[in-house]
Amino acid sequence: MDELSRAPPVATKASAIESLLERDRLLVVIALALLGILSWIYLVVLARDMAAGDMSLMGMGEMGVVPMNHWTLNTFALALLMWCIMMIGMMVPSAAPMILLFAVITRKQSPGGNPGTSIAIFIASYLIIWAIFSLFATLAQWALTEVALLSPMMVSNSNILTIGLLLACGTYQLSPLKQACLGKCRSPLSFLMNEWQQGNIGALKMGLSHGAYCVGCCWLLMALLFIGGVMNLLWIAMIAGLALMEKVFPHGELLGKLGGAMLLALASYMLFTDLSVLD
Repeated sequence: MDELSRAPPVATKASAIESLLERDRLLVVIALALLGILSWIYLVVLARDMAAGDMSLMGMGEMGVVPMNHWTLNTFALALLMWCIMMIGMMVPSAAPMILLFAVITRKQSPGGNPGTSIAIFIASYLIIWAIFSLFATLAQWALTEVALLSPMMVSNSNILTIGLLLACGTYQLSPLKQACLGKCRSPLSFLMNEWQQGNIGALKMGLSHGAYCVGCCWLLMALLFIGGVMNLLWIAMIAGLALMEKVFPHGELLGKLGGAMLLALASYMLFTDLSVLD
């Protein structure tokens, strides 16, 4: 009789924990979806304005009125903002499995507490690493613009630059370093088991670590934006799609290697059909 009387509370407690887990997952999914949607809305508006010749969101005024290689501090800040938001839109979907698993484990570690702070810190620290990458990408864009290797639409003007980026990215896609970083991104459970640290400081360190592996995996893929156009939405979606497939799809690492081989083949074709780049 005593055993029967104790059973309902246990069942009730288990149900309550399951309910909390479901709620946390839902909240995280909604937050990530909002981040992604808002990022893409910004990119669509920016791309539309640029196509119409309006560079005001880049701090440059009307195209043809203000020199495109004349960067001010405002221009740099807006370009940095563009890269940061673009990285959120491109990389949050592929990071979602890791973030959701972190949220579930964090809740199980503290069933009576509020894991929201740790989850937010994990996401924020992951994005901080991509913000640092965005700073270097902005510096690269500025430098390439200054030497006229990028057009006003932020597309490569140079076959040498295009072929060089294709060769670099294709080679990196096949490299051991790329495969090591990709392996960390493809195995969320293994990553969290090996890297797990308690508390908010632990969440910060794990978010930074995961962000570093993610940048190590994808940084040269992002450099391809200079080829197809930094604000070419189709090109952005294709690169984001490849990063997502690499990390989430079955045998994604093989898809990444195939992509690398295709980039090398394209670079070779361009090199041998346009020998003027060697002059």
